[in-house]
Amino acid sequence: MRVLFVFILLGLVSCTKSVQEDERFLENLMKTRLEKFGSILQHKDSLEIQIIYTQINRDENNVPSFKQFRFNVDSLRYFYPASTVKLPLCILALDKINTLNVPELDKYTVMLHDSVYSGQLSVANDTTSQTGMPSVAHYIKKILVTSDNDAYNRLYEFLGQQSANKILNDHGYKVRLLHRLERFLKPDQNRHTEAVRFLKDGKVVYEQPMLFNVDSIKPPSRIYRGKGYYKNDTLLVKQPFEFTYKNFYSLTDQHAFLKTLLFPEHSDPKGAFNLTAEDYTFIYQYMSQLPTETSYPPYSSDTAYFDAYCKFLLYGQERNPIPRTIRIFNKVGDAYGYLIDNAYIVDFESKVEFMIAAVINVNTDGIYNDGVYAYDSLGFPFFKNLGRLIYDYELKRDRKHKPDLSKFVMSYDRTR
Repeated sequence: MRVLFVFILLGLVSCTKSVQEDERFLENLMKTRLEKFGSILQHKDSLEIQIIYTQINRDENNVPSFKQFRFNVDSLRYFYPASTVKLPLCILALDKINTLNVPELDKYTVMLHDSVYSGQLSVANDTTSQTGMPSVAHYIKKILVTSDNDAYNRLYEFLGQQSANKILNDHGYKVRLLHRLERFLKPDQNRHTEAVRFLKDGKVVYEQPMLFNVDSIKPPSRIYRGKGYYKNDTLLVKQPFEFTYKNFYSLTDQHAFLKTLLFPEHSDPKGAFNLTAEDYTFIYQYMSQLPTETSYPPYSSDTAYFDAYCKFLLYGQERNPIPRTIRIFNKVGDAYGYLIDNAYIVDFESKVEFMIAAVINVNTDGIYNDGVYAYDSLGFPFFKNLGRLIYDYELKRDRKHKPDLSKFVMSYDRTR
């Protein structure tokens, strides 16, 4: 015990910069704070932990290069991606509008939905928007600021299941997007998507009939997790819970997607999309905008939201204000005990930038749909501690050239 205490103490007072940057870098860095990560390291497999950290270095012309470190990453190992699937659909929606190139059709054009098949829901207005009408732009804003589920579903309708999967796969992202969120529909219902109309000054400028995915998208094998689950909220079924027909989006692809989105000119062109310069600014703004900076929807006046809402890394569930010098461009997910965050973190004052993605499964009893997940006691502290660990390392890391981060300085809807 004395030896362990001395080891921990040395880890706390030593400079983490001395940790060798090799294939075990993340593991060894976590070992410098065993009081935070000892149990995480011991149970990394049962907690299904995966971590990817990308270091960013700039040359004298501010051109970035990337150095990646991984911990326990397996791109084939299934985890439920929850709301992280929303980011690619935001980008696909913008890409589709630009590719259609229809006069008077843009992301701000009113978009209405018509129910024409079982399980579908029509939409004729959106009281949370400034105009009172729905649009792709407003749905993207709601997704990126507070991870709105219905907004995701509306983009799913616009894109269609078959098209969304094909385009992402053609761009090199091995994903399976099979269903809407928070709506428990049959596979056939999820393969049919609603008819969509775009209106400008009351006139239809583009309309899309119901789309149907004729190809059933299947994983290589059936997927089960845990040892039991609740059916209809009351019946405990003592069998593993099936994820076969649920979404799949690996941490590797999530991290690669974010890198391409943030640094398109320095990424594989195959992974990029048809976005305008204004689209990129729009996405960057709302990825980093806080609920307290948002008027429409009126998140700023809703006490349920706080600065760190949907910002797991660095802050967990802290209610204190985030320093104005720090911005987090990210997309989180949480469901069935899985917590995920995929982020680019910037400190404008200290000239620090890095990317980090991680997943943990805090369904420690192996029972699904019981609502008993260790989010607060295990999941959020893990993300807070992990973000702080990497951030502290980045603060001390030598850089030959300080980055010019002006590209990521955004104007927001309102001042905190």
